[in-house]
Amino acid sequence: MKKIVLSLAGVLAATAFAPEASAIPAFARQQGKACSTCHFQHYPALNDYGRSFKAGGFTDMGKQGLIKGPAMSLPEVANSSLFFKFRYQDTNGTDGTGTGQSTIASGEWQIPDEFALLMGGRVAENIGYMFEGQLADGTAPVLAGFKMPIMFPVGEGEMKVGVVPFSTDGLGASYGFELLNTGAVRNVRISEMRSETSAQQYIGAAREAQGLAFVVVDPMFFVNVTKYTDGLAGGQKMLGGLTYLRAGVTPTVGEWDLGVGVQSWSGTSTEANGFKNDDVKATAIDAQAQGAVAGMPMGAYFTYATAPASGTTVNVFNTGTANAKKAMTIMAELGVLPGSVTVMAAYRKADTGAATNSKDDAITIGGTYAIAQNVSFQVSHTTRSKNGNVGRYAGGGDQFTNFMLSAGL
Repeated sequence: MKKIVLSLAGVLAATAFAPEASAIPAFARQQGKACSTCHFQHYPALNDYGRSFKAGGFTDMGKQGLIKGPAMSLPEVANSSLFFKFRYQDTNGTDGTGTGQSTIASGEWQIPDEFALLMGGRVAENIGYMFEGQLADGTAPVLAGFKMPIMFPVGEGEMKVGVVPFSTDGLGASYGFELLNTGAVRNVRISEMRSETSAQQYIGAAREAQGLAFVVVDPMFFVNVTKYTDGLAGGQKMLGGLTYLRAGVTPTVGEWDLGVGVQSWSGTSTEANGFKNDDVKATAIDAQAQGAVAGMPMGAYFTYATAPASGTTVNVFNTGTANAKKAMTIMAELGVLPGSVTVMAAYRKADTGAATNSKDDAITIGGTYAIAQNVSFQVSHTTRSKNGNVGRYAGGGDQFTNFMLSAGL
């Protein structure tokens, strides 16, 4: 706790010398606009404008030129960015002894934790794309994620319908199409501590997935029906009828940008070798409110998710056979220095589904300092329930501290 307090004090002190923020990632280049045009407080959280850009399939060109011709509307350049995360993580646990017993209990530098090439933008008038290629891990596939939204306007309003072919190595079926900042999809969340601040991430929604998302979206709502396959350890694929359903409403009330949604994962699939069946069963609800309090931007986020215990076939979201695995999270983030510094607090009430010692609650505090709109420092500290007398983090710790520097360029 002492480390987190000192770190937050350092962040607040540093803001006196904060430079003017600017940003140049791929979509900022395409639109000729600052990152804050699309993001609420800091990347990756989206505001209403960012949702609109994403819902349109990344095709809005802004000030960038086009190469046009019959049935052709191609950008003059292919926009790209490098994104990286450097982390230091530590628990209050104790390392074991002997070969292979070292853990992050003694502190671990992860430089980089992520290092990715991101490309995206317009393919044609109603077609866009997003590509993520990981550059740091030689044992992992280069293709970390790809989607190609094909979105068409309906009538004279802003409604669009479309289909999104996608593939991801670990973001789950929700990667196909998602607009909220609750962690409904792994890479769009407020805190780096994803399982501590998002119930969907706690139950394990982030998995390898490939499929088609069928979408209807409007400024007031979005609906997504996805048919997909799920990836298993060792590269094995699950074949068959897996379905992901997502629906949400996104009204504006006064000066508050609101969102409420539901999620459902269902189906039973057979591994490609034909020897094993697995259930995919989970549900979730989430909500967010983004606005301002006393002139300071504030976001509030709620999530709840549950996965039933495995029966005669294994539920990939809950391999135990005792009880349902479930979690509820509440989180708030306040921009104490708008555009520069935020403070965050979150509470998770969770149950592992185990027959005994199933309580898995957590309290997280932290903050961010935007060195620039595309460069951010984040620190967080979590205190978590123990499994009996033993902490659930590495080395038997019940406290986890994370320091992260991230940037897109």
